[in-house]
Amino acid sequence: MSLHPWFRPPRHLLGLFLAITMALAAALGWLGWRLLAQERALETQRLQERLEPAAELAVNALQRSSSAIQELLASLIALPESQVASAAAQAARSLAGDALLAILKAEGLEAYPPDRLLYYPSVVGSGEASQSVFDAGETAEFQQRDHAKAIVAFRELALSQDPAIRAGALLRLGRALRKTGQIGAALAAYEELARSAQVRIAGAPAELLARHARCLLLEQTKRLPELEQEARGFYSGLQAGRWHLDRATYMFHIEEARRWIPAPADTEAGFEVLAAAVETLWEDWQRNRDREPENLAGRSLWVQDRPVLLIRRNAPGRAVALVAGPGFVEREWIGGLQELLKRQGMRLALSDAEGRHVQAPLPAAAKPQVVRAASDTKLPWTVYAAIVDAGFESGRFSVRRRLLLAGLALMVLVVLAASYFIGRAVTRELEVARLQSEFVAVVSHEFRTPLTSLRQFTELLARDRVPTEERRQRYYQVLERGTARLHRIVEGLLNFARIEAGAQQYRFEPIDPAQFARGVVAEFQAEVASEGYLVEISANGDLPRVRADQEALGRALWNLLDNAVKYSPACRTVWVDLAREGERVAIRVRDRGMGIPPSERKRIFQKFVRGAGPNASRVKGTGIGLALVQHIARAHGGEITLDSQPGIGSTFTLRLPPATLGEKR
Repeated sequence: MSLHPWFRPPRHLLGLFLAITMALAAALGWLGWRLLAQERALETQRLQERLEPAAELAVNALQRSSSAIQELLASLIALPESQVASAAAQAARSLAGDALLAILKAEGLEAYPPDRLLYYPSVVGSGEASQSVFDAGETAEFQQRDHAKAIVAFRELALSQDPAIRAGALLRLGRALRKTGQIGAALAAYEELARSAQVRIAGAPAELLARHARCLLLEQTKRLPELEQEARGFYSGLQAGRWHLDRATYMFHIEEARRWIPAPADTEAGFEVLAAAVETLWEDWQRNRDREPENLAGRSLWVQDRPVLLIRRNAPGRAVALVAGPGFVEREWIGGLQELLKRQGMRLALSDAEGRHVQAPLPAAAKPQVVRAASDTKLPWTVYAAIVDAGFESGRFSVRRRLLLAGLALMVLVVLAASYFIGRAVTRELEVARLQSEFVAVVSHEFRTPLTSLRQFTELLARDRVPTEERRQRYYQVLERGTARLHRIVEGLLNFARIEAGAQQYRFEPIDPAQFARGVVAEFQAEVASEGYLVEISANGDLPRVRADQEALGRALWNLLDNAVKYSPACRTVWVDLAREGERVAIRVRDRGMGIPPSERKRIFQKFVRGAGPNASRVKGTGIGLALVQHIARAHGGEITLDSQPGIGSTFTLRLPPATLGEKR
């Protein structure tokens, strides 16, 4: 069998090489994956062994916390009823955040600290003044419509020594004064009523009614700044549990306060949740107290989508309970455990009997996991523990896995890098070979054309076949232009070779850019005038001198002018504009030629590269002119940019820094 098909052009060899390399890499990857799977199984077994004692430690800690609370409640319920309140108040001082102690008795419920319970499930009314005391004033107010008489009657009652009568009279006095338009006096009456803190009127605290009445009166009279200030105090009192209210009264007044405050800021989050939980606790105790309800070792209750912990201890006719929100549970029970487990790369999670998570659930990827059911631990929750931090894995397994992964990654990197560099090298070699071939062909053509002309005219002159002296002089001029063109081509190639090799030596000196450009344009104009081309130059403003090598910079400008002429067959005018751009001098060469498409603008400054337009139009050129211009511009600390549109023309801008900042020409 012939081996010739195996030795095809480079692209086929590249494909064969990549196929073999990828097959070997795939085999190695499969073997590595199998080994990693075995390592993972061993590692999981070991982690499970580590996790079991950690889960037991967490469960034991939670059980101890629960037992401590139950012992506290047992000690409180064992005290004489006269001492329970003071002992509960003292014990509640250690309860931070959203937690409180509740004492449940037949006559009502008490909470410690009291400022954490916004409303109560049961409110016991105190002694209030008889309605008949106010009959005379109310008869004058409502039946006789004699508000002045009603005010006199209520003022007399407001002087009573009985706090209940005085409070009822002040409330009615403020109402009567408001009806007569005596706003200041009415507000003063309500303010005096607000000082009757211990008195209730129609089941509501007198101070609460006074604050609410003042807000209503300020709203009615549109005294908005005073209303906002009064409403904020009213709102703060409600949020701080200042008044002993039932749920309906609290909800009515808190909504009223929120209506008057543009953007109320709630106080401690979770207090409304605590109040709702206490209400549930009270209702459950009320239903079952005659049956001697069992002690509640722990129950997770959901209120307003937030978990609340209830622990209750019972005695005949009364009970003591802890009501704790999620903040208390996290801080007092779980926080320390989470920190301990975190140092070991583990995490704890709790869920109630319905599967709702008290905290954020464990990540699905956290493996392995250990579960302790609530029925086994006698806790309010099911306990989950899992390894979540890979940084705590066994050192031996981690090193092996890292080595395997590093080997696989290195192999993949080698394959990708080899593929990239081989493909790039082959592609660049092919491209360089093509460009060099085109360059040789173009340069050969560039030399052949003037050499043919030189040979013909030289032969005519040498054999004395020129009929007239005038024609002889014209032939000499043609010979001069041809030799000059050959000289420029050769010099351009030699200069480009020196620049590419880094051997070009520049002689920098301060020059006048306008004078320099006019000189180059004049010399170039003489060269192309016979072909009908015109170069127009303009210099705008006071241009600073630039530090330049006149010969090199002139060669760069000549190349730009030569390109503008060669690629502008239709419009035979080229424009050269000099202007100041900030501290730099910009030399623009503009034509209305064929233009350069966007796809070729980045490559046009590379050596040997010529656009598709010039090639299709058979425009002569070596492909090194713009590369030479870019080298020269960078050597001068400047830049060359292009702005072009196909069919409209091109503008090449050469920007050069000044010789000395601030220097004028």
